Amino acid sequence: MKKLSDLKVKIFADGADKDGMLEMYANPLIKGFTTNPTLMCKAGVCEYKAFAREIVAAIPDRPISFEVFADDFPEMERQALEISSWGTNINIKIPVTNTKKQPSYDLIRRLAQAGVKLNVTALMTLDQVRDVSAAIADGPPAIISVFAGRIADTGRDPMPLMAAAVQLLSLYPNQELIWASPRELLNIFQADDVGCHIITVTNDVLKKLSLVGKNLHDYSLDTVKMFYNDAQKAGFKL
Repeated sequence: MKKLSDLKVKIFADGADKDGMLEMYANPLIKGFTTNPTLMCKAGVCEYKAFAREIVAAIPDRPISFEVFADDFPEMERQALEISSWGTNINIKIPVTNTKKQPSYDLIRRLAQAGVKLNVTALMTLDQVRDVSAAIADGPPAIISVFAGRIADTGRDPMPLMAAAVQLLSLYPNQELIWASPRELLNIFQADDVGCHIITVTNDVLKKLSLVGKNLHDYSLDTVKMFYNDAQKAGFKL
């Protein structure tokens, strides 16, 4: 199997816990960061602007994605322009549609033409990839996030779709594809195999990096020991 040092895919840490983000910032394997409103809510973030500016100050030299949180396009645009002014390493996450199922292609085209670095998010179909790519073709470097993990949650194999998305983006040298919402460490290697540029990974999955290449006999024994020790700790009797 491949070693971590052999991977071409860039690993971005996905989260909104400041301590966890700084822990990953100290890891040279982590090349960037992504956040979203759900992760911020789970982390107890109450002041969006204060949190974002604190993170940018602490992590000034790796890309960080922050997402708008409006549902109407004029307010999304206003938020995107403000957030982008907080740091040169920021990508603005724009959802592919709003909650009314209205595509955001016109908005992302305007933002790209204005020089805003984007991360268009929540894509799950090749039609969406094709339309987003065309909309940001003439803009600055941009990211397209396809939620491969959520596609897999529906019982579909995301690998063919992700491979096809890589081919679509090959027409646009300014664009990178993210394998988003991975569910397990194996997804890092799958993303690398299909040629994804980036994969976003949560801290709980990233903490498994030390297991890569672990001897399976040793891992089997570790598992048996865990079951035994936990049974002893619980004081089970029959």
